[in-house]
Amino acid sequence: RLRAAGYRLKFCTNESRDSRQHLLEKLRGHGFTMSLDEIFSPAPACLMHIRKNNLRPFLLLHSTALPDYTDVDCTSPNSVVLGDACEVFNYENMNKAFRILINTEHPVLISLGQGKYYREDGELVLDVGAFSKALEHAAGVKAVVIGKPSEAYFKGALQEIGVTPEHALMIGDDLINDVGGAQLAGLRGVLVRSGKYRESDEHHETVHPDGIVNNLAHFVDMLLTHQPHAHM
Repeated sequence: RLRAAGYRLKFCTNESRDSRQHLLEKLRGHGFTMSLDEIFSPAPACLMHIRKNNLRPFLLLHSTALPDYTDVDCTSPNSVVLGDACEVFNYENMNKAFRILINTEHPVLISLGQGKYYREDGELVLDVGAFSKALEHAAGVKAVVIGKPSEAYFKGALQEIGVTPEHALMIGDDLINDVGGAQLAGLRGVLVRSGKYRESDEHHETVHPDGIVNNLAHFVDMLLTHQPHAHM
């Protein structure tokens, strides 16, 4: 419906557990119609950063994410890339990442997003941001964040669809990373009451959504009925 109405779409995600192709297949399985180039995930930007800075990272990633990194040189690591590694976030791997950072002259920690938690199978679970903060604290480094809520991440997505922030909006269930990050980048941010949404999000001290909707269908109905054309 949005495409038919002339809206340009970009599915901005911090998903770092799956490769982009695997993520596309999962989303299509849930009924979404989209192409691979409509998915904006941290992996392509991370690969560009790795190559630009001649990094040889220790990839603390889930095995399903590794196909995006097949051409990366990981010998004698001088950096760490941290994604949503789930059970791979064990003591052995976290300690290996710490040792690389603490023993490297100019350590680089790349965090694919900075989320605190997300919802899976009806329960809240720790996200990559919690593990990133642990390594920052232990190794005395500041992570390079590639993904939401980075301003550069949102502007990179907008650049791909050729629109400016004032003509775009972001809808998501994460008040800080989706809504707050988008607003800091100059977009409007709409909070959806699903996923990791919590009732307290509607009364946050610093982040105030431009709108709150019950679900995506509710949002699409409102947008097509009442709002002038914007982009997503």
